[in-house]
This record gives sequence, structure tokens and C-alpha cells, in this order.
Amino acid sequence: MSDLTTVLETASALGAAGGFGLGYAKVRAPRVYWSLVGLPVTWGRFTVTYRSTMDVCGLTVQPSRLRAFMARNVAGREVQPVPPKVRRVRGTSTGLRVSLRLPAGLEPADVAAASQRLRHAWGVHSVNVIEAKPGVVELRMTGYDVLKRVRMPRRIKAADMVVPVALRDDGTVFVRDYRQVPHSLTLGANFSGKSMFQRNLVAGLAKMPVGLVGIDCKRGVEQSAYAPRLSALATTPETASQVLGVLVEEMEARFDQLSEHHVSDLWDLPADVRPVPLMVLVDEVAELFLVAARKDEERRDRMVMQMVRLAQMARAVGIYLEVCGQRFGSELGKGATMLRAQLSGRVVHRVNDKQTAEMGLGDIAPDAVFAATTIPADRPGVAVAGDTSGGWSRIRTPAMPPAEAAQVCRDYAHLTPDLPALAPFRPAVVAEPTTDDAPSLIKPRPVTE
Repeated sequence: MSDLTTVLETASALGAAGGFGLGYAKVRAPRVYWSLVGLPVTWGRFTVTYRSTMDVCGLTVQPSRLRAFMARNVAGREVQPVPPKVRRVRGTSTGLRVSLRLPAGLEPADVAAASQRLRHAWGVHSVNVIEAKPGVVELRMTGYDVLKRVRMPRRIKAADMVVPVALRDDGTVFVRDYRQVPHSLTLGANFSGKSMFQRNLVAGLAKMPVGLVGIDCKRGVEQSAYAPRLSALATTPETASQVLGVLVEEMEARFDQLSEHHVSDLWDLPADVRPVPLMVLVDEVAELFLVAARKDEERRDRMVMQMVRLAQMARAVGIYLEVCGQRFGSELGKGATMLRAQLSGRVVHRVNDKQTAEMGLGDIAPDAVFAATTIPADRPGVAVAGDTSGGWSRIRTPAMPPAEAAQVCRDYAHLTPDLPALAPFRPAVVAEPTTDDAPSLIKPRPVTE
């Protein structure tokens, strides 16, 4: 009897310890908890309740006449509605991926409209519907809130003009692919995480063989830390106008080079003569549009025209725009709407009004406007990313302090290309004090015999 009591006490202690450990993992290590508990439970719930869930969610259709005849007369059973056919189920470290073949009569929009009902039915954090190919959709279920504590996959690295910047709410990585989306606009209010997005972007670009051109008319308070990796930095509207003029001249020279080689794209040139790609980072676009005196209007109009020309044509010669701001509407003046139309990539952080969200997303993904206006203030870095296909997703950039981004720029300063046209605008780099130059903390003592 005493042996049985000991076994029960030991089992109880182990069970309590295991329960405490799982509870701790659910809060502190949700990825581990999902892999151990959440994934098996959700997979089993999905398998058992799939047909009934699809039926009550309105995602079934009446079978064909042949199928109904075979079920009634050959199988001898009642004819039931047909749900989408499950082609594959795959577990991940963040959720569950289910590939479905849609029957005739259903479209991906029908499944997307029922995503919230599916989320509650299977007890997952979110369900995103992705059209894989005609007739096939993928349900990307997320078992927990992956945006609460963002951890980027270590295997994802910046390469071939693709920079991983943030994490989507379905567990996949959001990247800036400059070959597909050459120009982008990022909007957000103060403390929304817009600067954090730019730091992650600059840290990724700094590791690639590209030239970085900064335009920060707030006296360079944001981009001065990137000076070791910048080929040019404009900190005033006057300097910005000169830099943009040089970039337009560089664009025209590169078009002449394409014409000489009878190609229409920079990437079609031989590698030994191909110019280095240039990334133009504009920190606050409103500072380029707004003027305080009539005498500055001519300079403003010239800058706007230069940026519009770059946005319209520079993609073919490897010059890309990354424009940031708090607002970007027609109230900025002539040319603002024309420039915004050329910036096909859109990322909108928390904004102060609905109109700002409509400026960034209303013309490419109207359904995303509401999502952008519901971003909480206590989650900096959360944003809504849209594309010209009408799709959108919630993303969040990982926390990166300014010192870390600055250190990355110093570590990869040797990749800064030599561009003679931009040499006058290259920022001066203050050398870090070495150990030998640092003052000694030991008080010297005279040597006595």
C-alpha cells in the first residue's frame, strides 16, 4: 500500500510540474507549447470536425448528378453536400497549413469570407486564405499571436535584391523584393514603428552590394547614424534638390549605357559593366513638398518633378525609391498624387486618421483600410502591407535599437560603392576611438629609487 501511495505522489508531482511547465511555455515560449500541445490538438480537432464545420460555415455544395446517383443507388446511403477536398495537411512551428481543392460552385472569396468562423471553430489564433492556383486554396492557420514577440527565421538572409523586413501574422516573412516592387511608400504616425521599419530595411540593405542615398531634411537626425554606409546624405531641402538632380543625371547616363548594349533593363547588362543599384531613402517626404516662402516654390517644383521622373523611369536602371512620411495626400501640393501613384509598394503603420490610411491603401487594397485604422497604440511596429494585386497582410518589424542599425552600417562600410557624382554629398564619418587613443583611467605615479 505504501508503494502505491509513493507512486501516486510521484505521479502527482510530475503531473503538477509538467502542467506548470506547459503553462510557462504557453506564455513565455508559445512556439514550444504549440509544437508540443497545440499542434496535435488542433490537427485532431480539424480531422474530426472538418466535414461538419464546412457544412455549417456554408462551404459545401450539392454533389453532381452522377455522384448523387452513385451514392443513392450503389452505396445505398444518403446524399450529402460536398465540402472542399483536403489535399494536404502540414504542421509548422507557428500553425497548420491545409491545402483544399474547391468543388464547382465555390471560389476563394467564399472561403475567405468564412475565415473568422473557421478560426473560432478550430480554436486557432487566425486563419488566412491564400489562392495557390485556380481551384486550390491554402488555409494558413496560426496557433498563437506571432506578432506579439517577433522572431525572424534565422535562415532568411538578404540576398539578390530581396530584404526580409518583418513577419506576417500568418508566420511567413514579409520581404522587400526590389525586382518585383521597385518603389514603396511607408506611412505612419509618431511612435508607430515607422523608424523601426526603416532601420530593419537599412540593416538588410547595408549587407548587399548596393549604394544607399539618404534624404533626411530633419537635419539628418534619423539617417546620420547610417553615415558609414551612405554614398550621399542630404539634410536640408537645398541639398536634397542637388542630390536629386545628380540622381536624374545618373539615370540618364545609365539609359545611354542600356542603349549602347541594346538592352532595356539594368539586369540584362553584363556583370562587369553593370552599374551598382541605388536605394534612395526619403525619411520625411512632406519636408520636400512644403515651403515657407514663395521664393522656395521653384526649388520645390523642381524636386517634385525630379522625384516623379525617378519614380516613373528609374526602375529600369536600378534606382529605387523608399519614401516615408506621416501623410501623403494632395494637400502637399502639385505632383504629390502623381508621385504616390508610382509607389506600388505600400506599408501603413498606425495613423491618426482614416484619411491617411486611405491615402496609402485605398487605391490598391480598399479592404485593408479598416485594418490599418484598428492598429493599437501599444504595439509599435505593427503595420498593414498592401500590394497592387489587392492583397494585404498584417506585419510587424522586430525591435532593433538605433545603435544596432548603426553598428551594421559600420561593419559593412567597405561595401559602400565609389560614386564620383555623389562624392560631394558623402557624409563625413567620425572615426571611433580606439583602445590606444582612449584616456587611461589609472593615475600615474612617479617612480622613486
